[in-house]
Amino acid sequence: MNIGIYIYENAEVLDFSGPFEVFSTANRLADSKGALNVFLVAEHSTPIIARGGYSINPHYDFDNHPDIDVLIVSGGIHNGELNKSDVISWVAATSENASIAASVCTGAFLLAKAGLLSDLKVTTHWEDIEDLRCAHPDLTVVDSVRWVDEGKFVTSAGISAGIDMSLHLVARLAGPELAERTARQMEFDWRKNS
Repeated sequence: MNIGIYIYENAEVLDFSGPFEVFSTANRLADSKGALNVFLVAEHSTPIIARGGYSINPHYDFDNHPDIDVLIVSGGIHNGELNKSDVISWVAATSENASIAASVCTGAFLLAKAGLLSDLKVTTHWEDIEDLRCAHPDLTVVDSVRWVDEGKFVTSAGISAGIDMSLHLVARLAGPELAERTARQMEFDWRKNS
């Protein structure tokens, strides 16, 4: 199963590195090695400068990534991404072909802009709840939750909530026992309830 995490300039570091750590740790602990193949995807193959000046090299770009079964869209300073038609089209097309499309933090704005979250219950970082409600009145935006699972679409609150959501996704995809072992290996106090 291929888990692709979308990153971009000024993405929040823990928004992508937290889920990356969850899935890569789960893969190491899984009975079947290579069951969860996680990688970073960017619009272009050049290094990305995430929040705080953190430089990261994407594994793939829009033109050369493998098929994606689970797409995770990271948050951060996302406004520039909303104005890139190529990005929004890629998010829409990739989500359509994926079994799950998820977002961490303000990544929900990209899923919403792609028209994927209409009439669903969603969440985002607490600072951005009102902005998401105003920008997308067709969504039921909830606060005070770590994540919302609407089946194919899963959204999480800010930053560290993406780790809780990713453990939830491991439980969905590979079983709760592997998710438990992953959280223990990471020494993470997993909040299992959204």
